[in-house]
Amino acid sequence: MSSLAAFVRVSGLPNSSFLVGYPGISATLEALPPRRRCVLLVSIANVAIVTMVVLGISVAPKTAFACADNYTFVLSTQPRIEGKVEIRPSQGYSAPVSISLVRICLQRRETIHPAAENMARRHLGTPRRETTDVVGKELLLFRCASGKEAEQVVAMDLPFVLFIPYGRGGEEINRRIPPATLSLPSRTAETFYELVVTVQQGPSFQNKYAFPVPIQRYDTLSTFGMYNRPESKQHSADQIVHLAISLPKWSYGPLDPITVYIKLSPNPDWWNKAKRVTIQKITLAIEEEITYNPEGDEPTKKTNRLAKHTQAVNTKMPEAGYFTNLGLVFPARDLRDANGIVNRAKAGFPLYEVSSFTTSSTLYKIEFYLTVKAQLTSARDITLRTPIVICPMDQQACKEEMDAIEQAAKDASTVDANNPMLPAHSIVLASDRDHLKSLGLCLVQGQKKPYIE
Repeated sequence: MSSLAAFVRVSGLPNSSFLVGYPGISATLEALPPRRRCVLLVSIANVAIVTMVVLGISVAPKTAFACADNYTFVLSTQPRIEGKVEIRPSQGYSAPVSISLVRICLQRRETIHPAAENMARRHLGTPRRETTDVVGKELLLFRCASGKEAEQVVAMDLPFVLFIPYGRGGEEINRRIPPATLSLPSRTAETFYELVVTVQQGPSFQNKYAFPVPIQRYDTLSTFGMYNRPESKQHSADQIVHLAISLPKWSYGPLDPITVYIKLSPNPDWWNKAKRVTIQKITLAIEEEITYNPEGDEPTKKTNRLAKHTQAVNTKMPEAGYFTNLGLVFPARDLRDANGIVNRAKAGFPLYEVSSFTTSSTLYKIEFYLTVKAQLTSARDITLRTPIVICPMDQQACKEEMDAIEQAAKDASTVDANNPMLPAHSIVLASDRDHLKSLGLCLVQGQKKPYIE
């Protein structure tokens, strides 16, 4: 039996990548009710405007409809990875390879090394921690016939579809929506995905082949309705002066303007103390908070200030209060080098215009906060911190994605996760007649020659 290693390649759809659909736009098509009057039950998560064709109603991917007959349906983009595993001889053009078993899975590798930013701590601190999980389920693509150790294969094409979990399985790791691919500077935290093809050749010879696949999340797009509701918050340090802020929206991308409406008001019950207060300055800052090992026993937090704007006031506290608004532009990373050329991204990692964004995974969590600080005299300084969502795409890019999400939802309505209707496998065995034809060869007087139709 031949023990030659096989040549394995994974190819995606023509003129497309492996990933189809939009991870993070969760839920799935469950049931389609009759044409009856439905009551709209709006979900607070993952709201994006998509057209529901059947009833002519504009709905959201995770918006449910409850009807008189207790039917419920929700809309989704059915995020999935589609492709084909191609196996050919690795040595020579026509030497058959032994194939017993072929499996494929999507694998996520996460690593953290908080000390990697400092050269000394990198070597003296704790080592890099890594974890590996299978996303969804592993698929069995081929198994040789019962009673055989292996099949002698000349060419093998095995189509597959791997459905990405959409978060409806509770807290089980393999059912959670996978976090987006990301690599922080100095690789202090990293999430990496790869398609892993396992090929068993005979009873004891097994090889694994990995192919990087970038995964992005689309549930933080700033164009979603849930992020365009005003958010208000109020705080006081000593009950003499109250600080209140209002955000018109709370999802932002690179170079998106951030505007905060601010009100400093005295406590009318303590006006004698409040009228002595002088407002010195007001500071607005954007902070990134990275939590390493958030689900462990000893989580570590690190806070980075990304941008700051200070407005000098130097005004006595008015009886009616002090109103102002401050603005910032969320910083972006220039993808071009000194010559104006956009360099190719590292394999498996998309090019982002931000160094990080809102995400949560097993080993680390990244959150962003808007901090407003009012520095006062004759009263305590007041600091108010409110969370915001950072998306890797700016406002214009988010708008452009909406039409594509709508089309993906329409396409997903024809996809059945239990029976995805894949093309047939193509397997050419060494015992097949004209098996060399699949390799572009033919036998002429006992010699292998290029096949010309």
